[in-house]
Amino acid sequence: MRSNLNTYSGGCSCGEVRYSIFDIPIFTHACHCSLCQRYTASAFVVHSAIETNNFSLVSGKLIDTPGPSGSGSIHRVYRCKTCFDQIYSHYNFVENNGVLILKTTTLDNPNIFPPQAHIFLKNKLDWVKIDQDTPKFKGMYKREDVYSIESLKRRRLVE
Repeated sequence: MRSNLNTYSGGCSCGEVRYSIFDIPIFTHACHCSLCQRYTASAFVVHSAIETNNFSLVSGKLIDTPGPSGSGSIHRVYRCKTCFDQIYSHYNFVENNGVLILKTTTLDNPNIFPPQAHIFLKNKLDWVKIDQDTPKFKGMYKREDVYSIESLKRRRLVE
């Protein structure tokens, strides 16, 4: 396990799975697509992209299950083997899986990484209110339009 000033911890609801991430996420967004709504039984899901080598499973065991995605390809969802909480996903369209998509609200303090964008607002539930300052997209965004220069560099290094 690495030691870094930017270490953040999280886990599942039963406490069996604990993990650490060693940097801030590359980017965090809230997805309002109908698949995410159904898959999480919620109004939206908050995802944080982070390099796989910046994630460490500290305790517990994860199982992977297939899940649907808006692209039509299957993604692998890594869950606690006991309570089945989703911890992160790998998407098939990412060639080498150098990036994982962390379920942000599994962090001990998910408030530190609020969404930097809201996507698939064409499916947003009417009663969900979004602040005016956060970028919003009817579908998916282009990374070049919303990622910082540093985030673009980090993403390109692992793709």
